[in-house]
Formats: sequence, structure tokens, C-alpha cells
Amino acid sequence: MPGERSAALLAAGLLAAAAALAQPSADRLATCAACHGANGNSPSPAIPSIAGQPRIFIENQLVIMREGLRDVPVMAPVLKGLDDEEISALAKHFSALPIVPAVAPVQPDKQRAGAEISRKALCGTCHLANYSGQNQVPRLAGQHEDYLLLAMKAFRDHPGPGRDTIMASTLRGMTDTDLTNLAHYFSQAPVPQAK
Repeated sequence: MPGERSAALLAAGLLAAAAALAQPSADRLATCAACHGANGNSPSPAIPSIAGQPRIFIENQLVIMREGLRDVPVMAPVLKGLDDEEISALAKHFSALPIVPAVAPVQPDKQRAGAEISRKALCGTCHLANYSGQNQVPRLAGQHEDYLLLAMKAFRDHPGPGRDTIMASTLRGMTDTDLTNLAHYFSQAPVPQAK
């Protein structure tokens, strides 16, 4: 019947449109890859790898940066005009990618010091015991050591809009050496296996 056929075609068209929204565009992925790597594993030690990060964490950060609540100048033009559906699609895409950990030699003294600082600061409470992250809390395991150090210094030294107040409070009073040891420890943590 013509009415049923039209309804079926309309439903098929709506499903195709929804599926298209669920996938980020090739242009958008290429833009992300320019800094974060084609597979979400950044080739630059100062830029975070986003592969395997919790989906909600990625979504939240993109929205916070898009809305200007977290000032990341290099991200502002990338996020301008990006709608919520595109953000969700990007978060879903990158959170599902396998993690390729940053490779650096283990420095046992830094490793031990970082483990002790992390234990005392209760880092595993929010980031989980294996530092895989959860919900709106980022994965630290296998992240670039240089990036982790930069991020922790920013939380400690520049608390304010768009920065997690719990992190700023936790890192307050830590020395650069403390943060260096933490960054080394987290970067060396075994990355979680894909689910």
C-alpha cells in the first residue's frame, strides 16, 4: 500500500539520519587528528591523548570549552558552532578507540615517590585504583607524562572557571617535584584493556 510504503521510507530515512549523526564527519575527525592523532593517541607529549577516555569526560570537556568556561585558545575555533550531537558523536568515537600508552623509561625513584603521593592524596578515589578514569573523571594511566605535568600545574597554579575545584584543592601545596613524580607514576600505570 502506498501509505505504508511512504511511512516505511520515512522511517528508513529518519534512521539513516540518526545513524549519520551518531558518527562524526571525516572533516571533523581530521581536525581532531591534527593535534590528538589519527587514532586519538597524541604524537605530541604536550597534547593529551583522548583515545579511551571516558565518554562523559570528553563530552563535558568539549562543552565546557565550547561555552568558554574553560579557556583553551587553540580549541576555541575548533569548537565554534559544534552542536551537542556532534560533541556526543566525537566523545563516543574517541572513547571507543584503543589506548596506545606513551612510552618512556621507568624511573624507579620517581615511580615510588609518585605512588606514595598518589596514595596520600587519594587519587584512586576518583580516577579509580587503576587510574582508568570514570564518568566525568579522566583516565591518567598511559597519558603523556609532559601533558600530565602541565595539566596538574595548571590546576594548582591557576584555579578558576572551567577547572575542577577538587583537583585544585588536592594539588594545592604540592611542589613541582611532587607533580613531576605523580606525572611519571600515572604515565607508567598499565592502560586498561578495551571493554
